[in-house]
Amino acid sequence: MSTDLVRWPTIAAQGFPFPDAVPASRLRDELSAMLVSPDPEVRDAQAYTAAARWIREGHLDEVLEDLGDTAAERFTHPEIQARTFAPLVLRCVLTRGHAVPAAAAERWYAAFSAWYPSERDTRGWDDSLGWLHAVAHGADAAAAFARVLPARRVALLELCAHRMTAADADYRYAQLEDARLAHAVSRILLAPGMTAEQATGWLNVVADALDGGGPGPVPPWAFNTFATLQSLHLHLTRGLADGGAPPHASVVAARVAALLRLPYSWLA
Repeated sequence: MSTDLVRWPTIAAQGFPFPDAVPASRLRDELSAMLVSPDPEVRDAQAYTAAARWIREGHLDEVLEDLGDTAAERFTHPEIQARTFAPLVLRCVLTRGHAVPAAAAERWYAAFSAWYPSERDTRGWDDSLGWLHAVAHGADAAAAFARVLPARRVALLELCAHRMTAADADYRYAQLEDARLAHAVSRILLAPGMTAEQATGWLNVVADALDGGGPGPVPPWAFNTFATLQSLHLHLTRGLADGGAPPHASVVAARVAALLRLPYSWLA
């Protein structure tokens, strides 16, 4: 695709001022094309950085739904970098809140929920492709969906549980994926109106996955689960700097601690 209208390296070097003379439809098309690039400079440092800023500032409101639809379609894209940057774009779009039609958010949620627990390539970093971060980027999107679709909060918690316990995982969290997932869960739990049963019920997914574990080497999915539970316990007991502790933090933390006693029998 020609980039005659936008000199992306120049835009990036100048700190991403919005090019007012360029039609939003052209920016939509160029950004969407660049967001599948295997070159992390093009995809991440230029396209995603520009899209995130301009969406946040409201410059792309007239093409917001188009950007979301394109991102949602990419959950079945054959290339991993296209799939894992889709939730980042959706997170940005969803944070515009008032500019997002509920029907569109539900459409994107359907695509996201089908992809997130089933993505096989969960590497955080690739030396050629740069940041991939399916787990972390998906966690960010899950928290954004919870704000826009409050009726989906319990389902989103369960979705996060299925992601951390995915038994076909062969990658052990190495790039703080556990912290990003715990942060997203904490964000969802901060929502008002959730009962204690709803706040803890999703942990049944984790308990079921861990049931029957015995001696022997810890498989990657179990390592990932324990790492995420430890990080979540920290988030629940310390709270978030910009939100505090969730309403049912103590009962959720108690349930998390009970699960952690499975591998750590010495805990009080």
